Amino acid sequence: MRRIATAVTGLALLLGVMPALAANDATQNAPGTPPSVSTQTPTTTVTPPASDDNAASQALPQVFYGDADLPAPVKDLRQKLLAAIKTGELESLRPIINANGETPELSGGDSDDPIATLKLLAGDPKGREILAIMEDVLEAGYVHVDVGTPQEAYVWPYFARYPLDKLTGPQMVELFRLITAGDFQDMQDKGVYSFYRLGISPDGKWQFFEDGD
Repeated sequence: MRRIATAVTGLALLLGVMPALAANDATQNAPGTPPSVSTQTPTTTVTPPASDDNAASQALPQVFYGDADLPAPVKDLRQKLLAAIKTGELESLRPIINANGETPELSGGDSDDPIATLKLLAGDPKGREILAIMEDVLEAGYVHVDVGTPQEAYVWPYFARYPLDKLTGPQMVELFRLITAGDFQDMQDKGVYSFYRLGISPDGKWQFFEDGD
C-alpha cells in the first residue's frame, strides 16, 4: 500500500508540473510575442578623417622672418653678408668667403675665383646687380630644412622649399619682389622655384648661392 501511495503522489506532482511547463512554453512561442531584445547600446569609436585643409597646412614648411629665431652663428654670417653687400663692392665678400673654410657653391662656377664667378652672374661689369639680388634674397623669409641631416640648412628665400600652388596673396607679393610674373609662369610650368637661393649651415658656414631647379 505504501508503494502505491508513493507512486500516486509522484504521478500527481508530475501532472501538476507539466501544465505549467506547457503554459510557459506557449507564452514564449505565442504568435505576436516580441523576442527579448537587449537594451544595452554598443559603444563605437569613430575617428573622423583629416580634412584636406588640415593635411595641407601640416605639410607646409614654417616660414620665419628677420633673425630673431636664427642660431647665433647663422645670424652673425647673415649680418656680415648684408653689411658687405651694402658697400656696393663685390670684393667686400672675399674676406667672408676666405673665412668660410671652403667656397660656397655658386651658379656658373667656371672660375676658381668666387668673386669673378659672382661678377659673371651680374648684368653689369661691377657685379652690383648680383649684390642687389643677394640682398633681396637675404631680406626675404626663410625656412629651416633637412633638420638632423648633413644637409641641414637655413635657406633664403623660403620659396625654394615652398609649394608654389600654396602661396597666398601676400606671399605672392613677396615673391614678386624677387621675380617677374613671366618668371613665375615659367616656374609654375616646372613646378618649382628656380631663382636664386642662399643657404647657411647651423654652424654658420655659407653653403651655396645659386639659381636653377
